[in-house]
Amino acid sequence: MFNLSGFSTSKAEPRHTRVLILGAGPAGLSAALYAARADLQPIVLTGTQIGGQAALTHTIENYPGFPEGVGGAELGDLFQKQAERFGATVEFDSAQSVDLSVRPFRVVTDNGQYTADTLIVATGASPNHLEVPGEAELTGRGVSYCGTCDGWFFKDKKVVVVGGGDSALEEGIFLTRFAASVTVVHRRDALRAGAILQKRARENPKIDFVWNTVVTEAVGDEKLTAVRLKNLQSGEESLFSTDGLFIFIGHTPNTQMFAGQLKMNGGYIEVDERMRTSVPGVYAAGEAADPHFKQVVVSAGMGAAAAIEATRFLQEMSA
Repeated sequence: MFNLSGFSTSKAEPRHTRVLILGAGPAGLSAALYAARADLQPIVLTGTQIGGQAALTHTIENYPGFPEGVGGAELGDLFQKQAERFGATVEFDSAQSVDLSVRPFRVVTDNGQYTADTLIVATGASPNHLEVPGEAELTGRGVSYCGTCDGWFFKDKKVVVVGGGDSALEEGIFLTRFAASVTVVHRRDALRAGAILQKRARENPKIDFVWNTVVTEAVGDEKLTAVRLKNLQSGEESLFSTDGLFIFIGHTPNTQMFAGQLKMNGGYIEVDERMRTSVPGVYAAGEAADPHFKQVVVSAGMGAAAAIEATRFLQEMSA
């Protein structure tokens, strides 16, 4: 989502804001809503994706207020409109580097520079890769990390889904709208997904499961034709023909640009119960600071809390 190159300089005059929010997922846009309602006129830098990872989910069924579910992209659009209604500015720009050693904080982006009295980090997370031969070479040619984005291209074809959590089953179920068959490959003998998703997946006639197994290679020249599987119990390897490989094995927080500037734990920014980081005036919310829950509703709540704390911080500064 964010370009993580080293800090650079620009001759352009920085644009100042009292609240600068990095990221436009549920955490960032909720923070924008609360900061805007406090009349702080926050600026949100979107990165490359309005709505964050949630925007890539076809249907979100566990966000309060939508009993029939809501599309991830639609929810992100609603978040944005609500924040903008109260005075938030959403800029389609990506942070390149951040300097938290100066005040106001300084951020260099693709399009210029910003200075900010407070900063809310809501940079989210990026999907993990298998790191196996052929994966990188065949990405976009059969290998994908988003069923909602690419499912249409696999109409009446065979696909493999790797993972056993909510995302893997949500995307696997969605892919049955297009694919002739969906084979879920999981390294364990039990799924980690919620009970309702497990029930739906097990009852779907298009979905099969391969247990205690990992993908060790994506096979193909111009496009994916098969995956190499390894049974972790027997050690036996086999070639499994498939047209698509969809990988859902978790995410890594997009926090590299804050290394050495903010206290972290396992790549996640450490925050207290009030979303405060190790640097006063800097707050973090959503999956950049949440190693445990990783839910849209939790990210939105964290974003709201971060904005409330930023508002209090600014009030104390001006008192």
